[in-house]
Amino acid sequence: MIKKIQSLKIRTQFALLILCAGLISFLLFEVLWTNKWSVTLFLTGTDYLHTQANDMLFMNEFYNAARNYDLPDSEDDKEAVEALAPFFDMADKYTSIYIYGLEDGLYRAGRYAPIMDDHDFRVFFDLGYRITNGDGEDLHLFPLKFRNGTALVMLYNYQHAVISYPYLTACLCLCLILFLSVVLFFLGRKMHSVQTLKNEILTMASGDLTHPLPDLGGDEIGILAKELNGLRNSLSETMQREQESRRANQDLITALSHDLRTPLTILTGYLEVLRLKRSPGKEQEYLEKCLKKTEDIKELTDKMFEYALVSEENETPDISWISTDFIKQCLMENCDFIKLAGFTPEYLVPSVTGVLESDKTMLKRIFNNLFSNILKYGDKKQPVTINGKIHKNLLVINISNSVKQEHSRTGSSNIGLKNVQTMMTLLNGEMSVKTADNSFVTELRFPLR
Repeated sequence: MIKKIQSLKIRTQFALLILCAGLISFLLFEVLWTNKWSVTLFLTGTDYLHTQANDMLFMNEFYNAARNYDLPDSEDDKEAVEALAPFFDMADKYTSIYIYGLEDGLYRAGRYAPIMDDHDFRVFFDLGYRITNGDGEDLHLFPLKFRNGTALVMLYNYQHAVISYPYLTACLCLCLILFLSVVLFFLGRKMHSVQTLKNEILTMASGDLTHPLPDLGGDEIGILAKELNGLRNSLSETMQREQESRRANQDLITALSHDLRTPLTILTGYLEVLRLKRSPGKEQEYLEKCLKKTEDIKELTDKMFEYALVSEENETPDISWISTDFIKQCLMENCDFIKLAGFTPEYLVPSVTGVLESDKTMLKRIFNNLFSNILKYGDKKQPVTINGKIHKNLLVINISNSVKQEHSRTGSSNIGLKNVQTMMTLLNGEMSVKTADNSFVTELRFPLR
């Protein structure tokens, strides 16, 4: 029920609150005012309901004293009226007494309550009288026997007004305070929600997008908080993706720069062989290999410019159907190059042909990275073994070599291996590395179709 109310619009909630607060305050006033004499008795220990007009002892004395006075024939009988003064003085200052003829109903004599001459009491009384419709006035009407006849006496007592009207004021103030407290509490809650929302917005503006906004209900403020929370999450995710994209782009450019050094090194080696004329009769073959490496370099530089200009979260491979013969060709080229560098490659790849979905440029980069590591860290005194087999729809390539003694205990940045791992993942392949007794074995697994 509370959640349903909280989901209403603020003006609807406020209207319901005003209605309920007003009804509760009105009911409280009715209960307090109806039981005013019981409440005052409980609070003060004095029964203010009992006045002189209700005092049986006084009324007996009043009845007995009347028999000692003559009833004036009219209000113009000044002597008879003045003779009643001691009789009227029997009443206290809160009581007015008026005598009327029993038969004709004409006014004969009377005394105004002295308290009514008090200006402060009179103002307070008149205001309370209007509000309560005469509740502070206690009227007693009865026949009274005088020495010379019977008259109708009207006795007005205003002693109740001394308590009832201040009590009325207290009740009104209490109910008004209750009403205003409920309304101000509601407004305070809403202002607190607005203040909370403002602080959260300032926190977001300062750059902190990790702090979630609290649940502020289902009204307009709550909806705004939820939308801002969604905006915060979107901004946080966008900024995180942007940072990851920049980092991935930077890593990719770093990887491509690293990959670019491998074909450049190979190209330098071929050109060095041509310059020193170490292989007479093979100049044309080496020139073709040099041109092939320049094409590889061009592809890598094109990718560098592409990813330098356009920021991508990850490098996207250009997938196409490729024969396993292309992988064998890449392996043979790299074997020829390390052979020229003084290594002894042992090529043991079977002639079985398969088909896989892959990226030619990435495949070249994968093997260039691996053989580049062999050139840097491999021991030329030990052979480099390249094994291949097809097992359970996988083309498995193992490349093993020995590590130079000066590199066996020193670490490297492993950028090349990280690049290979990333590219194998993009090509849905797997890579594992094993090291033991100065030997380094890399296993590549390509899914076949």
